[in-house]
Amino acid sequence: MQEKGTVNLTEEQDIKLMTLEEFLDWYPDGYGKFELHNGVIIKMQPTGTHEEVAGFLALELGIEIKRLNLPFFIPRQGIIKAVDSDKSGYIPDVMVLDLNAMINEPMWKKRSTITQGTSVKLAIEVVSNNWQDYYLMKLGEYEKLGISEYWVIDYLGLGGKRYIGEPKQPTISVYHLVEGEYTVELFRGEDILISPAFPELNLVGSTIFKSGQ
Repeated sequence: MQEKGTVNLTEEQDIKLMTLEEFLDWYPDGYGKFELHNGVIIKMQPTGTHEEVAGFLALELGIEIKRLNLPFFIPRQGIIKAVDSDKSGYIPDVMVLDLNAMINEPMWKKRSTITQGTSVKLAIEVVSNNWQDYYLMKLGEYEKLGISEYWVIDYLGLGGKRYIGEPKQPTISVYHLVEGEYTVELFRGEDILISPAFPELNLVGSTIFKSGQ
């Protein structure tokens, strides 16, 4: 499971919360994965199986993008700025961006940072033991920003029963924005995912889950 913890750089940072701009200046490129949650740096430490699931999905989506010659791309790493805060930034495990929309992103070229939800065709998070971050915090943030599609890949069945049902089991939640609010459809076992962004994608839930075993 993916572990995470706060990173205390100095005593001064314990008192003064970071802005996203300060975080981007600090970010040690190539040395780990970090997010900024309400001014606090969070170090993300993924396990191997977590990375296998994310890598499998990125590969499958990349193949689909190439097959259909879509104007999309998958960045190695990009930050999504919170819509109503300058102290939060999130890095999805997989993110599909609209290449044509990058011209309207003021922070993209210098900061690889997304500020507009319409630039994101799909955001994917692979659940770890801190499952509340994905079903509560990031779900709300991505909805407010207007990201049209959001997948929560709960390959270990860790999420709360109100999100994945009972008995708990590996579940993929596909959230789709309708009139400014997310609707959700759950996929398990041999269910074939239904994705508005990739309507021809032929992915089975069990295949995704096996990639993390």
